[in-house]
Amino acid sequence: MSYISSAPSQPFLLIDLINLRNVTVDVPTKSAWVQAGAVLGELYHSIASASGTLAFPAGICPSVGVGGHISGGGYGMLLRKYGMAADNVLDARLVDAEGRILDRAGMGEDVFWAIRGGGGNTYGVVVSWKVKLVPVPRRVTGFKVSKTSEGSLTKVIQRYQHVVDKLPDDLMIMLTLSRIDSAAAQGQTIIQAEFLGLYLGETESLLTVMKQSFPELELTEEGCTEMSWIESALYCAGYPKNTSYDELLNSRNSSSLQFAKLKAKSDYVQRPLPVRALQGIWRSFDQVEAGPPLVQMVPHGGRMSRISNSSIPYPHRSGNIYKIQYFASWFGEDKKVEKRHLHWINGLYRFMTPYVSNNPRGAYPNSRDLDLGVNDPVGRTSYKQARVWGEQYFKHNFERLARVKAAIDPSNFFRNEQSVPPFVRMTTGRV
Repeated sequence: MSYISSAPSQPFLLIDLINLRNVTVDVPTKSAWVQAGAVLGELYHSIASASGTLAFPAGICPSVGVGGHISGGGYGMLLRKYGMAADNVLDARLVDAEGRILDRAGMGEDVFWAIRGGGGNTYGVVVSWKVKLVPVPRRVTGFKVSKTSEGSLTKVIQRYQHVVDKLPDDLMIMLTLSRIDSAAAQGQTIIQAEFLGLYLGETESLLTVMKQSFPELELTEEGCTEMSWIESALYCAGYPKNTSYDELLNSRNSSSLQFAKLKAKSDYVQRPLPVRALQGIWRSFDQVEAGPPLVQMVPHGGRMSRISNSSIPYPHRSGNIYKIQYFASWFGEDKKVEKRHLHWINGLYRFMTPYVSNNPRGAYPNSRDLDLGVNDPVGRTSYKQARVWGEQYFKHNFERLARVKAAIDPSNFFRNEQSVPPFVRMTTGRV
């Protein structure tokens, strides 16, 4: 990975936190201090080594860094039960622009609110987080069910959209759509949908829920796997069966990104996509010859709908059925290949406009999309200018984030392409 300054005449500083990776678990208080340079796999391993009935609600990719994950929200298979990673933070240590090391009491509640989902690197450098560990049963149940467009895929997805945010909090089902590229397809476009589920309970109870709420998926006892929570972390991340959880300690050495280049965009769906929208997604998959594109649906509902939209900066709570993400990925430096993939993702994003949230159109901070707008490279972006993209990520919380920025970093020392600028009210009343 390489970095350049967006303003060549301006110096910039990149801070490498790779050596800040200690994790200290305190089982009696159900909490852990984790340094920002650790990856999720290392955090999960430490928790599982200390307890078989505690977990942390964060992402399924073990190579993702803890610091950035929490500072942008962070979601995973426990999202509907316990909310986001940022919803489960108890304290933090932040180095501000003056070099002070501040804990929650020292930084104050406004800054502590802002760094949990509002981008920790906007307000200073978060070097460690104290996270709340959550209870999980000793046995959970996972399943993976694949459907293709050669069957009743549209019907299954339609039912999925109507029930997935209303299922019991203990059940999470993510959906990933892709295109099958194989000789068997014989030139035809075959769409594959993979349903990845995790249930905080045993198989018998899960099958009862599924029979009542989502029989169209046709989940069977043979398709379910009971395991511990830490085994489910490996299962959901795609590790082979019977992989030791010690393999999570090697997460940083085996990136979950399988492609040299990646472009992502995000939306929030508040009404089930009609059949014509799904068919439009299918058709779009024909536009990319190699490196199949992906579309992923991440259900909300459950606890996510009961947490206030202003509890932390992440505002996309009640009223959202699921978050939808679009991923384009490709190898190499061929600009023509890159152009085709960007054409696909930008075209699909435009196509989806009538079917997703609006005023503003929502976006997920951790799927950073510079197409929404960027700051002036020398730090002169006003709050009014930044609202163009800021309110897509944070909605009504963006003004509070800018006011917090003005209080802790008025000189805008910590900034990047989409950091929150300080709120400055001019004498004319404009910002």
